[in-house]
Amino acid sequence: MKRLFGGVVGSIVAAAAALAVAGPAHAAAGRYVALGDSMASGPLIPDITGNVGCGRSTHNYAHDLASAMGLNLADATCSGASTKHMTQSQDTSVAGVDTGTVPPQFDALTADTSLVTLTIGGNDVGLVGIAQNCATLDPTATPCKGKYEAQVAQRTADFEPKLSAVLDGIRQRSPNARIVVTGYGLYIKPNGCWPVQPVLSTDANFLQGSVNAMNAVIKRQTEAHGDTYIDLVAPSAGHDSCQSASKRWLEGYVPVHAAAPLHPNASGEAAYAGIIRGAIDAS
Repeated sequence: MKRLFGGVVGSIVAAAAALAVAGPAHAAAGRYVALGDSMASGPLIPDITGNVGCGRSTHNYAHDLASAMGLNLADATCSGASTKHMTQSQDTSVAGVDTGTVPPQFDALTADTSLVTLTIGGNDVGLVGIAQNCATLDPTATPCKGKYEAQVAQRTADFEPKLSAVLDGIRQRSPNARIVVTGYGLYIKPNGCWPVQPVLSTDANFLQGSVNAMNAVIKRQTEAHGDTYIDLVAPSAGHDSCQSASKRWLEGYVPVHAAAPLHPNASGEAAYAGIIRGAIDAS
């Protein structure tokens, strides 16, 4: 079996590191706190702001949304964050070089916060790392699904109570905030597009299916807490990593725009901001 652990994918990932609801109130103005992982922080999308290890962009969806809505943004998002980093500090690094420690993301929450967005779960489940391990340029390779399916299912189940605790923690700290929680988008179309994206069709369906299963947990917990869930899979149709450069919102293993592999690009972040604003304005 020939897996693509190094080579182009490995060098791109290393380069990426190196550059580096129904809530109680409508958020028409006021303080906006963005929480989450690299899907929200926007690594490698110009320009970097804050701790370089967090890969936080001035054109992530939080910045785009705050600008459009006239909100005062506190962006606490950070690449590599998981649910534990809501209440624990996070050590960051770039290409193995220490870039310092950032405080718990919940430290940004205040009693007068009017809007909170949250994107979390990808690192709890470990999907990017598994996607990297599933890459292959050998069309006869054994699909990776069998190796990772049980592990992903268990991690997804373990994630659910952690997300519930995060949502409770946000409400405790910002009791009057509108809480908006996003899912993750459509990274690869059904059956994939090997070799444009180097995963076999079985594994393309497994990987996106794992994203969808995680999204189902996020949706269930968000709605159970009375908050707003934002689906990003349906709007991403026709904008996944198999599409042309002009249509992509999500990059593949080798990005065609300034963005990290397997992450949204600037167009994706801007689109997400518009989807989130539409949901806020509509309710």
